[in-house]
Amino acid sequence: MPLQTQRRSIAMRTRLIVASLAAALMTGAANAQENPQVPFAKTPADVTQPSAEVLMHPDYAKAVARMAYVWGWPMVNMINRRAAITQAPHPGRLNGVLPAAPRGQIAMLSGYIDPGQTFVTCPNQDVAYGLGFFSLDEEPVVMQVPDFGDRFWIYALYDARTDQFAQLGKPYGTKPGFYLLAGPNWKGEVPAGIAAVIHSSTELANTIPRVFMDDTDEDRATIQEVLDQIVAYPLKDFDGKMKTMDWSEAPEIPGPKSEGGGETAWVVPEKFFDQLGAVLDTVPPLPGEEAMYAQYRALLAAASKDPAIKQALVDAAVETDRNVISPFFAWKRNGRPAGNGWNRSTNNAQFGIDYFDRTGTAKSNMFDNKPTETQYFYTDDDSSGSALNGAHSYEITFAPGQEPPVNGFWSLTLYNEHHFFNPNDLKRYSLGTKNKTLIRSADDSLTIYVGAKSPGPDKESNWLPAPDGVFSLYIRAYWGKEPILDGSWQPPKIEAVQ
Repeated sequence: MPLQTQRRSIAMRTRLIVASLAAALMTGAANAQENPQVPFAKTPADVTQPSAEVLMHPDYAKAVARMAYVWGWPMVNMINRRAAITQAPHPGRLNGVLPAAPRGQIAMLSGYIDPGQTFVTCPNQDVAYGLGFFSLDEEPVVMQVPDFGDRFWIYALYDARTDQFAQLGKPYGTKPGFYLLAGPNWKGEVPAGIAAVIHSSTELANTIPRVFMDDTDEDRATIQEVLDQIVAYPLKDFDGKMKTMDWSEAPEIPGPKSEGGGETAWVVPEKFFDQLGAVLDTVPPLPGEEAMYAQYRALLAAASKDPAIKQALVDAAVETDRNVISPFFAWKRNGRPAGNGWNRSTNNAQFGIDYFDRTGTAKSNMFDNKPTETQYFYTDDDSSGSALNGAHSYEITFAPGQEPPVNGFWSLTLYNEHHFFNPNDLKRYSLGTKNKTLIRSADDSLTIYVGAKSPGPDKESNWLPAPDGVFSLYIRAYWGKEPILDGSWQPPKIEAVQ
């Protein structure tokens, strides 16, 4: 047979085989619709689940446990923060520095947060903060929104995953009034006088109000009236009248102190898998997560029957905390490149199934705002790639018209190795929109000086004091304009100087 004829014959047979396979597949799919015994799953409930009777071996358990630890770390973190903060007997300031309140209420600061707080890393000194934790299925909460006038404000509302679930704030044109926060399963009656009902995706939720304040005595006095009307309380206490609290007189609440200079250890690896079941029971799976939930439940079931599996989970948690979670503290392992050696936040507070950024943020700087509310830029290094260190001095120059383009405000903050403020005689931890004494050059550029030593009396108004050792820098751009959102604006270079 000629070669050309052979090729035509082979091609014809190939087409017949492909057509036959396609017909068989179509027939099988059709039969699956009619015959439930054919193994084609129609819904997630039809998918074969892990067997509870298998004898899982420890190395397999450790393999699954590592991903469970990365996935569940932010949620166990949230469970433990709520448990600790809601021990407060009444709204006040825990250890005199952190707003704390019983479940279903909030507390507010009357000014900037104290450098001594270790509840959450990377705080800022641009806003007056509040804090409260809720159980919204059991106890819906009324949040009061006073008239902020032209002042920038945001009520960040977080679910158990650390995703924000509401749009309350200046960028959204929110009107003054009473807003009801409810859980996904709450079905009670909404009383007259409630402006809107906001449902959390989980029963565990918390809020961190942020209200901008200039660093002047005049604005500290002016802001108090509006701060005193930021109050939250259980629905049963709602009477349609605006309640007030004098937050400047909020009592101090004694509490445990953190050790080692770092953030309170909210996740204890050795206890993590004892708490993971509560996460699986109270946090509904996102679309596509059903398989993960099934694997993690099988893991916990095996551990409940076999001490060797239980120990394997503890070992996996300890190893993963050390080798996976801890490295997220370095900014180069967080977010995405932003230019000139900086990284920037990604998917902040709307993480979805972005487990990398959710867990990285929970470790390094938990409770971000959403990208449209705030963008964050951060670095541990100068523009040459060398680690920032107080033994050197640095200049950061914003060219004319190149300060962060925002509708709200911006700031540059310095943090020590633990992502907390560096104590200094000036009690200065950030510079930006709030500061009214910054000196600009003749061409309207702005240079900020960073280092352990003063740059000199004529430059000290623009100086951020650094510790003797390593530190990091962090730019916040609240309510960014398009160049912030689309990435066309880049942070300035950090230049080491002699």
